[in-house]
Amino acid sequence: MLKKSSFRKQLGNLIHPSENHSYLLAVSGGADSMVLASLFKDLRDEKQHSECSFQVAHINYRLRGEDSDKDQKVVQDFCEKNHIKFHLYEVSEKDKKPENSIQLWARELRYAFFKEIQEKEKLEFLVTAHHLNDQLETFIINLSKAAGINGLSGIPANDNHILRPLLQFSKQEIYQFAEEKRIEFREDLSNKKSDYLRNKIRNEIVPKLQETNDHFLENFKKSSSYLNQTRDFVQKQVQEIENKLTVFNQDHKILSKEKLDQESDFVKFEILKKYGFNQEEEIPKIFKAENNSSFFSKEYQLIVNRDELIFIEINKKTENTHEITLIDRFDFSENRITINLNDSIEDIDGINKNMEWDFDAEKIQFPLCLRKQQDGDEFYPTGFSGKKKVSKFFRDEKLSILARQKIWILSDGKNSVLGVIPFRQDRRYAKDEKTERILKIFNETKNEI
Repeated sequence: MLKKSSFRKQLGNLIHPSENHSYLLAVSGGADSMVLASLFKDLRDEKQHSECSFQVAHINYRLRGEDSDKDQKVVQDFCEKNHIKFHLYEVSEKDKKPENSIQLWARELRYAFFKEIQEKEKLEFLVTAHHLNDQLETFIINLSKAAGINGLSGIPANDNHILRPLLQFSKQEIYQFAEEKRIEFREDLSNKKSDYLRNKIRNEIVPKLQETNDHFLENFKKSSSYLNQTRDFVQKQVQEIENKLTVFNQDHKILSKEKLDQESDFVKFEILKKYGFNQEEEIPKIFKAENNSSFFSKEYQLIVNRDELIFIEINKKTENTHEITLIDRFDFSENRITINLNDSIEDIDGINKNMEWDFDAEKIQFPLCLRKQQDGDEFYPTGFSGKKKVSKFFRDEKLSILARQKIWILSDGKNSVLGVIPFRQDRRYAKDEKTERILKIFNETKNEI
């Protein structure tokens, strides 16, 4: 049964005890969210404001005319009466509503609003009023989508600083609590329409299921708990398998492709899903791909490198593509300037190789820079006739995609390639018998004892 003591226990199960927790409550004006707000108010009052700092956010979507405004008033009046900071987002013409997927649009809008408030007000947790009936509806939706154990485990009670402390309580318990405590709330009559999948499940399927067993919801809650425990156990086992397959884990992660391919399809999917590769039909393509093939998820680049799968965070890769200025100009009062690349960059290309290039300084347009390869880069490498695209040069050198990403390009003020470090310089700019002013670029590797 929902009581202040049982709610306090559920909230305590989700977070570590602290006097500094702060919360943003998502409150729509319905029974569940108004009960949530009332419980937080009581908790705050009991602790005399010291351990339960919270604020309230409400979105007026203006989808139901006057009813939307009345929802807003209920929430706003509650906050004013109880001295709670209230944040309001009113949808206007600038918020273009899609012709379909209204629910997805509304969800993205409200979570963007919540995030903005959290950052501005420095509120640690977002708290929503999802309850046991929501959990059952989500289970049925995911069951119809073949979502697997993660989907059947339902809505997490604590997920990335989003708390759902009412998940253990049914809609009936929430209504009963609201009645006992005389908590004002508003019913969203649009939920009675079965025009959306969730509403159809809520209005037509769940009542039929509950008719089959007086304890249906209570039994579902136990089943959900078992599924969550099973999921946690499975995830632990999958992580142990991944750890055994990991051959490198520093600035990027490398897994043994051969050993992973020997695992079950389930294990392969669970591991690759962690890196954003969650389309089951794509997984066989990864294991059949040619050497140096790349696959991209939102956060990772996956490189197939012979018997390895290399995962590189895209944001980290981007951080390493900046430009380094070696020298702004050449002082022509001098006949020689020497630049040691070890003073500018470390681990030049992951290959332990010395280089020493002499340029005719008068042939170069400054500044002189180091950067990463760009589309269309080409140069006239020493030891070759004619010009060559840098990408073709990489292929001829049999460099993996990972090795290519580490290599620096020496370029001039026109962004022309002066050399591919540490392999070849462009012969057009090299020192010759007529050179009077020399620019020496070298890299001296350090021998470890």
